[in-house]
Formats: sequence, structure tokens, C-alpha cells
Amino acid sequence: MKINVYSIMKPSNDEFETLAKEFIKMSSKYAKVEMHYIFNKKIAKAQTVNEIEAQKSYSETYEAFIKPTSYNIALDVLGKKVDSFKFAKYFDNSAEVNFFIGGAYGFEREFLKKCDAILSLSELTMAHKVANIVLLEQIFRGLCIKNNHPYHK
Repeated sequence: MKINVYSIMKPSNDEFETLAKEFIKMSSKYAKVEMHYIFNKKIAKAQTVNEIEAQKSYSETYEAFIKPTSYNIALDVLGKKVDSFKFAKYFDNSAEVNFFIGGAYGFEREFLKKCDAILSLSELTMAHKVANIVLLEQIFRGLCIKNNHPYHK
């Protein structure tokens, strides 16, 4: 199984990245998990214009990563809230699962329609670095649940 996490942000080399790498390493016995940080000049410029242009730039950037053979999940404040057991079931749908974390302005509704599922990590607003860590921990937890590993208990 392969799990991709796409995030609209610049990569960093800090404590958050160290923790992200640790969750990726712990997950590696069950799946190949990869982080993809995406931030380009078009996104940077669009974010200075307005919310609509920013969302459009995120959608255009992510279009290349939406695959019909993968299970595509967008993380959005309006998404479904699930517990860890229901989250783990998303790994039953495909050999490849893609998670998309929006930029500062969230997603266009048209992009969300192209995804197989829309989830919310919380009703709280989180910094991208924090959202990445929460998602990676839940991916590891979900893989443990799926493989009957005691981590979840």
C-alpha cells in the first residue's frame, strides 16, 4: 500500500519535520507513506490576490495528483468527522491513498467533488505543520488498527 500526503506549504527542517519523519518511519512496516510539500510562485502570487484565486491555484496544482485508480481524500473544515476505526477503513478502498491538505484558503468546491472522500481532522483551525503531524499520527494509528497492532490501545 502507498499513502501520499500532499500539503500546500514550504518544506522545513524543524522539530515538526523530525516528528513527521518518525511517524513515516513507524508506518513503513505497513505502507509506504510519503509527504509532498507543494508551494510555487503561482500559489504565492494567488494568495496575495484573494481567496478565490488562491483556491484556484491549489486546485490547479493538485489536479496532477488526482488519480482515478487511487482513493483521493481532501481534508476540509466542512468534511466528515470520523473516529480512528472509521478512518482506518479508508485504507481498505485502494492500494494507493492520497490525502490533500488545502492551503490557507481551503479548497474550491469543484476540487472537493473530484475527491472520493472529504474529511475533517477537527473543528479547530490548525497550522499546516500541526495538521500534517495529526494526519500522520492518524495514518499510523489507522494502519495499526488494520494490522491488529496494539498501538491503538
